[in-house]
Amino acid sequence: MNVFKRLLCSVIVILALSGGSPVLAGDIVHQDDVAPKKPGCDNNFVLVKIRIWVDGTEENEFVGVGARFGPTLESKKKRANQTRLALADPPDCCSKPKNKLTGEVILVHRGNCSFTAKANVAEAAGASAILIINNGTELLKMVCEANETDIDIDIPAVMLPQDAGTSLEETLKNNSAVSVQLYSPQRPLVDVAEVFLWIMAVGTILCASYWSAWSAREAAIEQDKLLTDASDEYLSMETTHSGGVVDISTTSAILFVVIASCFLVMLYKLMSLWFIEILVVLFCIGGIEGLQTCLVALWFQQAGESFVKVPFLGAVSHLTLGVSPFCIAFAVVWAVFRRVSYAWIGQDILGIALIITVLQIIRVPNLKVGTVLLSCAFLYDIFWVFVSKWWFHESVMIVVARGDGSGEDGIPMLLKIPRMFDPWGGYSIIGFGDIILPGLVVAFSLRYDWLSKKNLRAGYFMWAMIAYGLGLLITYVALNLMDGHGQPALLYIVPFTLGTFLALGKKRGDLENLWTRGEPYRPCPHIRLRPSE
Repeated sequence: MNVFKRLLCSVIVILALSGGSPVLAGDIVHQDDVAPKKPGCDNNFVLVKIRIWVDGTEENEFVGVGARFGPTLESKKKRANQTRLALADPPDCCSKPKNKLTGEVILVHRGNCSFTAKANVAEAAGASAILIINNGTELLKMVCEANETDIDIDIPAVMLPQDAGTSLEETLKNNSAVSVQLYSPQRPLVDVAEVFLWIMAVGTILCASYWSAWSAREAAIEQDKLLTDASDEYLSMETTHSGGVVDISTTSAILFVVIASCFLVMLYKLMSLWFIEILVVLFCIGGIEGLQTCLVALWFQQAGESFVKVPFLGAVSHLTLGVSPFCIAFAVVWAVFRRVSYAWIGQDILGIALIITVLQIIRVPNLKVGTVLLSCAFLYDIFWVFVSKWWFHESVMIVVARGDGSGEDGIPMLLKIPRMFDPWGGYSIIGFGDIILPGLVVAFSLRYDWLSKKNLRAGYFMWAMIAYGLGLLITYVALNLMDGHGQPALLYIVPFTLGTFLALGKKRGDLENLWTRGEPYRPCPHIRLRPSE
């Protein structure tokens, strides 16, 4: 059973890294340096909300994208005008419309002339804005042609996806009165979802660290007791302890990142619905194991010490058998209903339990291994979020984290909370890797403090936790400053967490011991010899 847990935790760490670890909130402003710019045609591409009324009744809302040219749209819904929609005649709006316009928003088809030419014709005919229907389902970015000079356009232009435009066109052809309201709301500076996500991440590491430190202290006390009694059971005890915990090495820390990079590319290339289904199954298996481990640990210790032999699994506690059906049912229900609006609650519960279990089983033995692991993860995050754009023309990690091309709302290897006061909706998410990897070092700091009997202020754990919290906070600040563009959280977390730990260790003279030994020097207990028989 321990072997299965160790293997499962190793797989989860790799998937947590390869599954993407950026903090995301969804892009509203698209700053595109590839699309051409020129004076008068240099707007950022912004998403636009189009509210629809048919015969005075509000219908579904559509989303479009603003053009490089023209004025910017109102950001406040209450200030945006509700304007009647008219169908262009001819549909392409490449020549003067036959129908008379008196401030309506005109709906036109893409093609036969440039976007700016359509906008100029619509403006000259008296339209207040122009909606251009794309010939595909995606949102095309409208730019100015290189040789165009007539780009002094005073009406906003918005591109609509084909399905939305076709729906509006059919409604107009049925002689219905259609009105629209165009506006581009901004995200709030801080959303409550980010606050709760921060609390979840910090709280998860806090719980996992105390559990890990408690286990390490109990094991140390038991070993000292056995040594004092000169017990023959010492070797057996040591073997049992090492069987339940994996101390990663410098080599395995590097291999984690290398293997995760390979998995990330595989996820990027094979991203599809069936591949997401495989990830969901793996996540459920890990979530079941994590949830039952946490539930058993929360129960009375005596209840978990009664075992029964189970084929293929070996010795399993009665308590584990008792909670397993609930854990399996919980994971299965989440998997079946994972597309409903409230499914994020089940995903977060399974995810937190899984992370806590991983941090309990996988440990860094010293600060050297922790430094190598976080340094590699730091470079990994930067490369796959930013540098990968040069080779793949898009951020590989962000594409994988969002689950682009899979038909799913992101992969399951992350914590997510719906953005509650965001007019654009969506989720704030954080990858497992942004919690597990720094959490390994933070948990190590508390184990060291407890074994060396340091109080909070004199120890390292409190400062490591504060550093992690500040690093994650700076991540969310950067996320909002970048208008919701995904940020590699480890870019900010690693310097704060690792820098604080190394600086304190150097200042206090503990760095050499932290770096190599990873635990305080403890006097050998006095060995009491048994009388000869």
